[in-house]
Amino acid sequence: MKVASDLMVEIPTLHYDDYVTKARSILRDDVFRELYIVDEKNRLRGYLDISDVLRVMDTKSNVTIKGFVREAARVSRDTPLAEVGVAIMNARTNSAAVVNEDGVYQGGVLFSELFPVLISRRTIPGRVEDAMSREPVTCTPDEPIHRIYSLIIASGFTAFPVVQKKETIGIVSRRDLLRAGNVRISVKNQADTTVERVMTTPVISVTPDDTIAAASRLMVEHDVSMLPVIGEKKRLVGVIDRHDVLSGRLP
Repeated sequence: MKVASDLMVEIPTLHYDDYVTKARSILRDDVFRELYIVDEKNRLRGYLDISDVLRVMDTKSNVTIKGFVREAARVSRDTPLAEVGVAIMNARTNSAAVVNEDGVYQGGVLFSELFPVLISRRTIPGRVEDAMSREPVTCTPDEPIHRIYSLIIASGFTAFPVVQKKETIGIVSRRDLLRAGNVRISVKNQADTTVERVMTTPVISVTPDDTIAAASRLMVEHDVSMLPVIGEKKRLVGVIDRHDVLSGRLP
């Protein structure tokens, strides 16, 4: 039986007095969505994610990460992978911290690496319409970034469909906003930088009638965390992500 240590990777850590700009630099240049916070004895204190660092828009800032730290999902090295998945689902995070009996940080398990393992163990029952999130946050390609920036950060979604004439033409993610260096300046100055300049195309999507198993395979094949759900007349009717796929479906 595979356990947390089999998928454990080194995820960068920070301390309470580190600046948000340092966290932003790490998250922008690496694959991680979350970073862990430890104390002077390397004991886990929590985590912060991309949404947190997007809240600070100045290129240079003395704001520390202390005010952004949240409770992290935590497991031990010998926690079975299904239980690691449950911990991540309960915390609504994209990783779980691995700690020893003293709470000392050992590493982390990424949901993106765990997800393919969990869905390979059994066929996920049901159709997309049974699991999808309805009424997702959307935007238009010609919409100024500054108008939707706060909404995107507060929504809880990691990516957002871009809709033009009721048809989904792209996706904009928190990482797209993080990596586009001009976005923070545009938001701060309320400039006219549009969603179209930072969105990702083409769109990989599913329909409400597709199976959840098929949707999960698409996520793995294309390494995406969320898929738009397109209904009749090419209209967006929802989104489905990794959490939706596994919600209530883990042993």
